[in-house]
Amino acid sequence: MSSASTQRDAIGEIPSPTYRLWLGLFFILATFGFFAYYTAGKINRLERYQLNVVQRNRKSSLQLLRMQNDSYLLALLIRDMEVNRAGQSLTDWKPSLNRLLEDMEDAARLEAQFAVASAPGNALRDRLRADLAGLGQSSGAVFTLDAHGHGAQARAMVGSELEQQRADLTAIVVRLLRMNFHAQVVAGRKISAVYSSVKRDVLLVTGLLSLLALATGFYVLQANRRTFAKLHHLAEQLNDQSHQLRELSWRLIDLQEQTLRQVARDLHDEFGQILTAVGLALKRAERHGAGSEMQQELENARGIVQETLENVRGRSQIFRPAILDDFGLTQALDGLARQFSEQANISVHFDARGVNGEFAPSEAIHLYRIVQEALNNVARHSHASEAWVTLEAQGDELEIQVRDNGSGFDMQRANARSPRLGLGLLSMRERAEHLNGTLSVQSSPQKGTAVTARVPLKPSEAKKGV
Repeated sequence: MSSASTQRDAIGEIPSPTYRLWLGLFFILATFGFFAYYTAGKINRLERYQLNVVQRNRKSSLQLLRMQNDSYLLALLIRDMEVNRAGQSLTDWKPSLNRLLEDMEDAARLEAQFAVASAPGNALRDRLRADLAGLGQSSGAVFTLDAHGHGAQARAMVGSELEQQRADLTAIVVRLLRMNFHAQVVAGRKISAVYSSVKRDVLLVTGLLSLLALATGFYVLQANRRTFAKLHHLAEQLNDQSHQLRELSWRLIDLQEQTLRQVARDLHDEFGQILTAVGLALKRAERHGAGSEMQQELENARGIVQETLENVRGRSQIFRPAILDDFGLTQALDGLARQFSEQANISVHFDARGVNGEFAPSEAIHLYRIVQEALNNVARHSHASEAWVTLEAQGDELEIQVRDNGSGFDMQRANARSPRLGLGLLSMRERAEHLNGTLSVQSSPQKGTAVTARVPLKPSEAKKGV
Protein backbone atom coordinates (compact mmCIF):
# COMPACT_ATOMS: atom_id res chain seq x y z
CA MET A 1 0.00 0.00 0.00
CA SER A 2 1.37 3.43 -0.99
CA SER A 3 1.99 6.29 1.42
CA ALA A 4 -0.70 8.44 -0.23
CA SER A 5 -3.25 5.63 0.13
CA THR A 6 -2.28 5.23 3.79
CA GLN A 7 -2.79 8.97 4.38
CA ARG A 8 -6.21 8.88 2.70
CA ASP A 9 -7.22 5.97 4.92
CA ALA A 10 -5.96 7.84 8.00
CA ILE A 11 -7.92 10.95 7.01
CA GLY A 12 -11.01 8.82 6.45
CA GLU A 13 -10.73 7.47 10.00
CA ILE A 14 -10.86 10.97 11.53
CA PRO A 15 -14.23 11.29 13.31
CA SER A 16 -16.40 14.01 11.85
CA PRO A 17 -18.75 15.81 14.25
CA THR A 18 -20.62 17.49 11.41
CA TYR A 19 -23.85 15.46 11.60
CA ARG A 20 -24.29 15.81 15.35
CA LEU A 21 -23.29 19.48 15.20
CA TRP A 22 -25.98 20.16 12.62
CA LEU A 23 -28.50 18.23 14.73
CA GLY A 24 -27.62 20.20 17.86
CA LEU A 25 -27.71 23.44 15.93
CA PHE A 26 -31.14 22.53 14.54
CA PHE A 27 -32.56 21.91 18.01
CA ILE A 28 -31.07 25.15 19.34
CA LEU A 29 -32.39 27.19 16.42
CA ALA A 30 -35.79 25.46 16.54
CA THR A 31 -36.11 26.19 20.26
CA PHE A 32 -35.03 29.76 19.79
CA GLY A 33 -37.38 30.22 16.81
CA PHE A 34 -40.38 28.82 18.71
CA PHE A 35 -39.61 31.01 21.72
CA ALA A 36 -39.15 34.06 19.50
CA TYR A 37 -42.51 33.39 17.81
CA TYR A 38 -44.22 32.82 21.17
CA THR A 39 -42.69 35.95 22.73
CA ALA A 40 -43.44 38.08 19.68
CA GLY A 41 -47.09 36.97 19.88
CA LYS A 42 -47.34 37.93 23.51
CA ILE A 43 -45.67 41.28 22.92
CA ASN A 44 -48.00 41.99 19.98
CA ARG A 45 -51.05 41.20 22.10
CA LEU A 46 -49.68 43.41 24.87
CA GLU A 47 -49.03 46.20 22.38
CA ARG A 48 -52.57 45.97 21.01
CA TYR A 49 -53.95 45.95 24.54
CA GLN A 50 -51.96 49.03 25.45
CA LEU A 51 -53.06 50.85 22.30
CA ASN A 52 -56.72 49.84 22.57
CA VAL A 53 -57.17 50.14 26.32
CA VAL A 54 -54.39 51.99 28.12
CA GLN A 55 -53.69 54.71 25.57
CA ARG A 56 -57.39 55.33 24.79
CA ASN A 57 -58.16 55.32 28.50
CA ARG A 58 -55.50 57.97 29.10
CA LYS A 59 -56.83 60.18 26.31
CA SER A 60 -60.36 59.78 27.67
CA SER A 61 -59.18 60.77 31.16
CA LEU A 62 -57.50 63.89 29.77
CA GLN A 63 -60.77 65.01 28.21
CA LEU A 64 -62.65 64.30 31.46
CA LEU A 65 -60.12 66.37 33.37
CA ARG A 66 -60.66 69.10 30.80
CA MET A 67 -64.40 68.98 31.49
CA GLN A 68 -63.79 68.94 35.23
CA ASN A 69 -61.65 72.06 34.95
CA ASP A 70 -64.35 73.74 32.85
CA SER A 71 -66.90 72.74 35.52
CA TYR A 72 -64.84 74.46 38.21
CA LEU A 73 -64.61 77.60 36.07
CA LEU A 74 -68.35 77.39 35.47
CA ALA A 75 -68.95 77.22 39.23
CA LEU A 76 -66.97 80.41 39.70
CA LEU A 77 -68.89 82.06 36.89
CA ILE A 78 -72.26 81.02 38.36
CA ARG A 79 -71.23 82.38 41.74
CA ASP A 80 -70.30 85.73 40.21
CA MET A 81 -73.57 85.82 38.27
CA GLU A 82 -75.61 85.04 41.40
CA VAL A 83 -73.89 87.56 43.65
CA ASN A 84 -73.37 90.29 41.03
CA ARG A 85 -71.79 92.77 43.39
CA ALA A 86 -70.84 95.05 40.51
CA GLY A 87 -74.44 95.46 39.39
CA GLN A 88 -73.79 94.05 35.91
CA SER A 89 -76.49 92.64 33.69
CA LEU A 90 -76.55 88.85 33.42
CA THR A 91 -76.29 89.21 29.66
CA ASP A 92 -72.70 90.39 30.12
CA TRP A 93 -71.80 86.88 31.34
CA LYS A 94 -73.30 85.20 28.31
CA PRO A 95 -70.07 85.01 26.14
CA SER A 96 -68.00 83.48 28.94
CA LEU A 97 -70.69 80.93 29.85
CA ASN A 98 -71.29 79.93 26.22
CA ARG A 99 -67.53 79.53 25.69
CA LEU A 100 -67.28 77.15 28.67
CA LEU A 101 -70.30 75.16 27.50
CA GLU A 102 -68.85 74.82 23.98
CA ASP A 103 -65.49 73.64 25.40
CA MET A 104 -67.26 71.06 27.60
CA GLU A 105 -69.28 69.78 24.64
CA ASP A 106 -66.09 69.42 22.55
CA ALA A 107 -64.37 67.58 25.41
CA ALA A 108 -67.40 65.29 25.80
CA ARG A 109 -67.35 64.50 22.06
CA LEU A 110 -63.63 63.64 22.08
CA GLU A 111 -63.95 61.62 25.28
CA ALA A 112 -66.66 59.49 23.67
CA GLN A 113 -64.33 58.77 20.73
CA PHE A 114 -61.38 57.73 22.93
CA ALA A 115 -63.26 55.84 25.64
CA VAL A 116 -63.38 52.04 25.70
CA ALA A 117 -66.93 50.91 25.16
CA SER A 118 -68.77 49.48 28.19
CA ALA A 119 -72.44 49.45 29.27
CA PRO A 120 -72.00 51.49 32.47
CA GLY A 121 -69.71 53.97 30.75
CA ASN A 122 -72.04 54.40 27.77
CA ALA A 123 -74.97 55.10 30.14
CA LEU A 124 -73.02 57.73 32.05
CA ARG A 125 -71.95 59.39 28.79
CA ASP A 126 -75.56 59.56 27.62
CA ARG A 127 -76.45 61.29 30.90
CA LEU A 128 -73.46 63.60 30.49
CA ARG A 129 -74.61 64.70 27.05
CA ALA A 130 -78.17 65.18 28.36
CA ASP A 131 -76.97 67.28 31.29
CA LEU A 132 -74.86 69.43 28.98
CA ALA A 133 -77.89 69.98 26.73
CA GLY A 134 -80.05 70.79 29.75
CA LEU A 135 -77.43 73.18 31.09
CA GLY A 136 -77.41 74.95 27.75
CA GLN A 137 -81.20 75.26 27.72
CA SER A 138 -81.30 76.53 31.31
CA SER A 139 -78.62 79.16 30.61
CA GLY A 140 -80.61 80.30 27.58
CA ALA A 141 -83.73 80.66 29.75
CA VAL A 142 -81.78 82.68 32.33
CA PHE A 143 -80.54 85.15 29.71
CA THR A 144 -84.06 85.40 28.22
CA LEU A 145 -85.57 86.28 31.59
CA ASP A 146 -82.84 88.86 32.19
CA ALA A 147 -83.42 90.36 28.76
CA HIS A 148 -87.15 90.81 29.55
CA GLY A 149 -86.43 92.63 32.82
CA HIS A 150 -86.82 89.72 35.22
CA GLY A 151 -83.33 89.95 36.65
CA ALA A 152 -84.20 88.77 40.15
CA GLN A 153 -85.97 85.66 38.84
CA ALA A 154 -83.07 85.00 36.51
CA ARG A 155 -80.53 85.20 39.37
CA ALA A 156 -82.61 82.85 41.46
CA MET A 157 -82.64 80.41 38.56
CA VAL A 158 -78.84 80.71 38.29
CA GLY A 159 -78.37 79.84 41.99
CA SER A 160 -80.76 76.92 41.91
CA GLU A 161 -81.17 75.28 38.51
CA LEU A 162 -77.82 76.11 36.81
CA GLU A 163 -75.76 75.26 39.87
CA GLN A 164 -77.62 71.96 40.38
CA GLN A 165 -77.12 70.93 36.75
CA ARG A 166 -73.44 71.85 36.98
CA ALA A 167 -73.05 69.77 40.18
CA ASP A 168 -74.76 66.78 38.51
CA LEU A 169 -72.47 67.12 35.49
CA THR A 170 -69.40 67.27 37.73
CA ALA A 171 -70.55 64.15 39.59
CA ILE A 172 -70.87 62.26 36.28
CA VAL A 173 -67.35 63.37 35.23
CA VAL A 174 -65.96 62.19 38.56
CA ARG A 175 -67.63 58.77 38.17
CA LEU A 176 -66.19 58.44 34.67
CA LEU A 177 -62.74 59.36 35.97
CA ARG A 178 -63.06 56.69 38.66
CA MET A 179 -64.07 54.13 36.04
CA ASN A 180 -61.05 55.07 33.94
CA PHE A 181 -58.77 54.88 36.97
CA HIS A 182 -60.12 51.43 37.80
CA ALA A 183 -59.62 50.31 34.18
CA GLN A 184 -56.08 51.70 34.32
CA VAL A 185 -55.34 49.68 37.46
CA VAL A 186 -56.73 46.51 35.86
CA ALA A 187 -54.67 47.14 32.70
CA GLY A 188 -51.53 47.66 34.79
CA ARG A 189 -52.13 44.33 36.50
CA LYS A 190 -52.58 42.56 33.19
CA ILE A 191 -49.46 44.17 31.77
CA SER A 192 -47.46 43.20 34.85
CA ALA A 193 -48.76 39.64 34.53
CA VAL A 194 -47.69 39.51 30.86
CA TYR A 195 -44.22 40.85 31.68
CA SER A 196 -43.85 38.33 34.51
CA SER A 197 -44.88 35.53 32.17
CA VAL A 198 -42.42 36.66 29.50
CA LYS A 199 -39.65 36.99 32.08
CA ARG A 200 -40.32 33.48 33.35
CA ASP A 201 -40.37 32.11 29.81
CA VAL A 202 -37.14 33.93 28.98
CA LEU A 203 -35.42 32.39 31.99
CA LEU A 204 -36.79 28.94 31.13
CA VAL A 205 -35.77 29.10 27.47
CA THR A 206 -32.40 30.60 28.34
CA GLY A 207 -31.75 27.71 30.70
CA LEU A 208 -32.83 25.21 28.03
CA LEU A 209 -30.67 26.84 25.37
CA SER A 210 -27.75 26.93 27.79
CA LEU A 211 -28.12 23.20 28.44
CA LEU A 212 -28.29 22.46 24.71
CA ALA A 213 -25.28 24.69 24.03
CA LEU A 214 -23.38 23.07 26.90
CA ALA A 215 -24.15 19.58 25.61
CA THR A 216 -23.20 20.57 22.06
CA GLY A 217 -20.02 22.25 23.25
CA PHE A 218 -19.05 19.21 25.32
CA TYR A 219 -19.56 16.97 22.33
CA VAL A 220 -17.58 19.34 20.08
CA LEU A 221 -14.79 19.40 22.66
CA GLN A 222 -14.55 15.63 22.74
CA ALA A 223 -14.82 15.33 18.97
CA ASN A 224 -12.17 18.01 18.47
CA ARG A 225 -9.84 16.27 20.88
CA ARG A 226 -10.06 13.08 18.85
CA THR A 227 -9.82 14.99 15.58
CA PHE A 228 -6.82 17.06 16.65
CA ALA A 229 -5.09 13.94 17.94
CA LYS A 230 -5.45 12.38 14.49
CA LEU A 231 -4.44 15.63 12.77
CA HIS A 232 -1.41 15.97 15.03
CA HIS A 233 -0.32 12.49 14.04
CA LEU A 234 -0.86 13.30 10.36
CA ALA A 235 0.97 16.62 10.77
CA GLU A 236 3.98 14.80 12.20
CA GLN A 237 3.92 12.40 9.26
CA LEU A 238 3.59 15.28 6.79
CA ASN A 239 6.38 17.16 8.53
CA ASP A 240 8.66 14.11 8.23
CA GLN A 241 7.72 13.68 4.60
CA SER A 242 8.22 17.40 3.95
CA HIS A 243 11.67 17.18 5.52
CA GLN A 244 12.47 14.17 3.37
CA LEU A 245 11.18 15.94 0.25
CA ARG A 246 13.27 18.99 1.11
CA GLU A 247 16.35 16.85 1.49
CA LEU A 248 15.54 15.08 -1.77
CA SER A 249 14.96 18.42 -3.51
CA TRP A 250 18.27 19.73 -2.29
CA ARG A 251 20.04 16.54 -3.36
CA LEU A 252 18.55 17.02 -6.82
CA ILE A 253 19.76 20.62 -6.89
CA ASP A 254 23.20 19.53 -5.71
CA LEU A 255 23.24 16.75 -8.30
CA GLN A 256 22.20 19.27 -10.94
CA GLU A 257 25.11 21.56 -9.99
CA GLN A 258 27.54 18.66 -10.05
CA THR A 259 26.23 17.59 -13.45
CA LEU A 260 26.45 21.13 -14.82
CA ARG A 261 29.97 21.48 -13.43
CA GLN A 262 31.00 18.23 -15.10
CA VAL A 263 29.37 19.21 -18.39
CA ALA A 264 31.04 22.62 -18.26
CA ARG A 265 34.41 21.02 -17.55
CA ASP A 266 33.94 18.54 -20.41
CA LEU A 267 32.91 21.26 -22.81
CA HIS A 268 35.72 23.58 -21.82
CA ASP A 269 38.52 21.05 -21.46
CA GLU A 270 37.83 18.13 -23.77
CA PHE A 271 35.72 19.64 -26.54
CA GLY A 272 37.63 22.89 -26.31
CA GLN A 273 40.94 21.11 -26.67
CA ILE A 274 39.63 19.04 -29.57
CA LEU A 275 38.32 22.09 -31.37
CA THR A 276 41.56 23.96 -30.68
CA ALA A 277 43.55 21.06 -32.13
CA VAL A 278 41.29 20.92 -35.20
CA GLY A 279 41.74 24.66 -35.66
CA LEU A 280 45.54 24.34 -35.49
CA ALA A 281 45.48 21.45 -37.96
CA LEU A 282 43.37 23.47 -40.36
CA LYS A 283 45.78 26.39 -40.02
CA ARG A 284 48.75 24.17 -40.92
CA ALA A 285 46.86 22.69 -43.82
CA GLU A 286 46.01 26.19 -44.94
CA ARG A 287 49.75 27.08 -45.11
CA HIS A 288 50.54 23.97 -47.17
CA GLY A 289 47.68 24.68 -49.54
CA ALA A 290 48.56 28.34 -50.12
CA GLY A 291 47.40 29.69 -53.45
CA SER A 292 44.96 26.87 -54.15
CA GLU A 293 41.14 26.85 -54.02
CA MET A 294 41.35 24.60 -51.01
CA GLN A 295 42.84 27.48 -48.97
CA GLN A 296 39.52 29.33 -49.02
CA GLU A 297 37.68 26.23 -47.91
CA LEU A 298 40.18 25.71 -45.10
CA GLU A 299 39.78 29.31 -43.97
CA ASN A 300 36.00 28.88 -43.87
CA ALA A 301 36.33 25.63 -41.96
CA ARG A 302 38.77 27.22 -39.49
CA GLY A 303 36.29 30.11 -38.97
CA ILE A 304 33.51 27.65 -38.25
CA VAL A 305 35.73 25.78 -35.79
CA GLN A 306 36.68 29.06 -34.06
CA GLU A 307 33.03 30.13 -33.80
CA THR A 308 32.08 26.70 -32.46
CA LEU A 309 34.90 26.90 -29.94
CA GLU A 310 33.61 30.27 -28.70
CA ASN A 311 30.05 28.90 -28.47
CA VAL A 312 31.27 25.87 -26.52
CA ARG A 313 33.17 28.06 -24.09
CA GLY A 314 30.13 30.35 -23.77
CA ARG A 315 27.91 27.37 -23.02
CA SER A 316 30.35 26.08 -20.47
CA GLN A 317 30.25 29.47 -18.74
CA ILE A 318 26.45 29.27 -18.56
CA PHE A 319 26.57 25.78 -17.05
CA ARG A 320 29.30 26.58 -14.56
CA PRO A 321 31.02 29.96 -14.73
CA ALA A 322 34.74 29.42 -14.20
CA ILE A 323 35.06 33.04 -13.10
CA LEU A 324 33.02 32.15 -10.02
CA ASP A 325 35.67 29.68 -8.83
CA ASP A 326 38.57 31.90 -9.91
CA PHE A 327 37.52 35.42 -8.93
CA GLY A 328 34.46 35.08 -6.67
CA LEU A 329 30.81 36.02 -6.63
CA THR A 330 31.17 39.75 -7.32
CA GLN A 331 33.13 39.29 -10.57
CA ALA A 332 30.86 36.43 -11.63
CA LEU A 333 27.71 38.54 -11.22
CA ASP A 334 29.36 41.46 -13.02
CA GLY A 335 30.18 39.18 -15.92
CA LEU A 336 26.66 37.72 -15.87
CA ALA A 337 25.17 41.21 -16.06
CA ARG A 338 27.31 42.15 -19.09
CA GLN A 339 26.63 38.85 -20.83
CA PHE A 340 22.88 39.12 -20.18
CA SER A 341 22.81 42.70 -21.50
CA GLU A 342 24.35 41.56 -24.79
CA GLN A 343 22.16 38.48 -25.22
CA ALA A 344 18.77 39.85 -24.07
CA ASN A 345 19.20 43.44 -25.32
CA ILE A 346 18.27 44.69 -21.84
CA SER A 347 20.49 47.20 -20.08
CA VAL A 348 21.58 45.61 -16.79
CA HIS A 349 23.31 47.76 -14.16
CA PHE A 350 25.41 45.96 -11.57
CA ASP A 351 26.41 47.54 -8.28
CA ALA A 352 28.33 45.98 -5.36
CA ARG A 353 28.20 48.01 -2.14
CA GLY A 354 30.49 47.31 0.77
CA VAL A 355 31.50 44.00 -0.75
CA ASN A 356 35.23 43.29 -0.87
CA GLY A 357 35.61 39.64 0.12
CA GLU A 358 34.82 36.26 -1.31
CA PHE A 359 31.97 33.85 -0.75
CA ALA A 360 32.51 30.11 -0.57
CA PRO A 361 32.10 28.71 -4.13
CA SER A 362 29.88 25.87 -2.90
CA GLU A 363 27.45 28.49 -1.56
CA ALA A 364 28.15 31.29 -4.04
CA ILE A 365 26.84 29.17 -6.91
CA HIS A 366 23.35 29.24 -5.33
CA LEU A 367 23.36 33.02 -5.10
CA TYR A 368 24.58 33.12 -8.70
CA ARG A 369 21.72 30.84 -9.78
CA ILE A 370 19.19 33.06 -7.97
CA VAL A 371 20.37 36.10 -9.92
CA GLN A 372 20.54 34.09 -13.13
CA GLU A 373 16.95 32.81 -12.75
CA ALA A 374 15.71 36.30 -11.82
CA LEU A 375 17.29 37.79 -14.95
CA ASN A 376 15.84 34.98 -17.09
CA ASN A 377 12.40 35.87 -15.71
CA VAL A 378 13.05 39.52 -16.60
CA ALA A 379 13.84 38.52 -20.19
CA ARG A 380 10.87 36.15 -20.52
CA HIS A 381 8.07 37.94 -18.73
CA SER A 382 8.74 41.57 -17.75
CA HIS A 383 9.05 43.38 -21.14
CA ALA A 384 11.60 45.58 -19.36
CA SER A 385 14.19 47.83 -20.94
CA GLU A 386 16.42 48.07 -17.85
CA ALA A 387 17.32 45.95 -14.85
CA TRP A 388 19.43 46.51 -11.74
CA VAL A 389 21.43 43.94 -9.81
CA THR A 390 22.71 45.08 -6.42
CA LEU A 391 24.95 43.16 -4.04
CA GLU A 392 25.28 44.69 -0.59
CA ALA A 393 26.66 43.56 2.76
CA GLN A 394 24.49 44.85 5.62
CA GLY A 395 26.09 43.98 8.93
CA ASP A 396 25.95 40.22 9.29
CA GLU A 397 23.64 39.80 6.28
CA LEU A 398 24.12 39.76 2.53
CA GLU A 399 21.37 41.22 0.36
CA ILE A 400 21.05 40.53 -3.35
CA GLN A 401 18.31 42.29 -5.30
CA VAL A 402 17.25 42.07 -8.93
CA ARG A 403 14.66 44.62 -10.04
CA ASP A 404 13.37 45.83 -13.38
CA ASN A 405 11.20 48.55 -14.89
CA GLY A 406 8.89 46.08 -16.60
CA SER A 407 5.16 45.52 -16.57
CA GLY A 408 5.08 43.64 -13.25
CA PHE A 409 2.70 40.80 -12.51
CA ASP A 410 0.31 39.26 -10.00
CA MET A 411 2.06 36.22 -8.54
CA GLN A 412 -1.00 33.99 -8.20
CA ARG A 413 -2.22 34.69 -11.72
CA ALA A 414 1.29 34.37 -13.11
CA ASN A 415 1.77 30.98 -11.45
CA ALA A 416 -1.58 29.81 -12.83
CA ARG A 417 -0.68 30.93 -16.35
CA SER A 418 2.97 29.87 -16.33
CA PRO A 419 4.00 26.92 -14.11
CA ARG A 420 7.63 27.44 -15.15
CA LEU A 421 7.62 30.86 -13.50
CA GLY A 422 6.28 29.31 -10.32
CA LEU A 423 8.92 26.59 -10.42
CA GLY A 424 11.63 29.20 -10.97
CA LEU A 425 10.54 31.16 -7.91
CA LEU A 426 10.31 27.92 -5.95
CA SER A 427 13.85 26.98 -6.95
CA MET A 428 15.18 30.41 -5.95
CA ARG A 429 13.42 30.24 -2.61
CA GLU A 430 14.73 26.71 -2.02
CA ARG A 431 18.32 27.85 -2.66
CA ALA A 432 17.93 30.87 -0.35
CA GLU A 433 16.44 28.75 2.45
CA HIS A 434 19.25 26.23 2.08
CA LEU A 435 21.63 29.08 2.92
CA ASN A 436 19.43 29.88 5.98
CA GLY A 437 18.16 32.97 4.20
CA THR A 438 14.92 34.29 2.76
CA LEU A 439 13.64 35.31 -0.66
CA SER A 440 10.88 37.81 -1.29
CA VAL A 441 9.17 39.04 -4.46
CA GLN A 442 7.48 42.41 -4.75
CA SER A 443 5.55 43.28 -7.88
CA SER A 444 2.54 45.23 -9.05
CA PRO A 445 1.16 45.90 -12.54
CA GLN A 446 3.11 48.50 -14.52
CA LYS A 447 5.54 49.09 -11.61
CA GLY A 448 8.15 46.41 -12.24
CA THR A 449 9.33 43.52 -10.12
CA ALA A 450 11.93 43.23 -7.37
CA VAL A 451 13.38 39.88 -6.24
CA THR A 452 15.34 40.17 -3.00
CA ALA A 453 17.41 37.42 -1.35
CA ARG A 454 18.91 37.85 2.13
CA VAL A 455 21.35 35.30 3.52
CA PRO A 456 23.38 35.45 6.72
CA LEU A 457 27.14 35.90 6.54
CA LYS A 458 29.50 33.74 8.49
CA PRO A 459 31.50 35.58 11.20
CA SER A 460 34.66 35.71 9.10
CA GLU A 461 32.76 36.89 6.05
CA ALA A 462 30.82 39.47 8.02
CA LYS A 463 34.08 41.05 9.15
CA LYS A 464 35.63 41.31 5.72
CA GLY A 465 32.49 41.55 3.56
CA VAL A 466 31.37 39.04 1.06
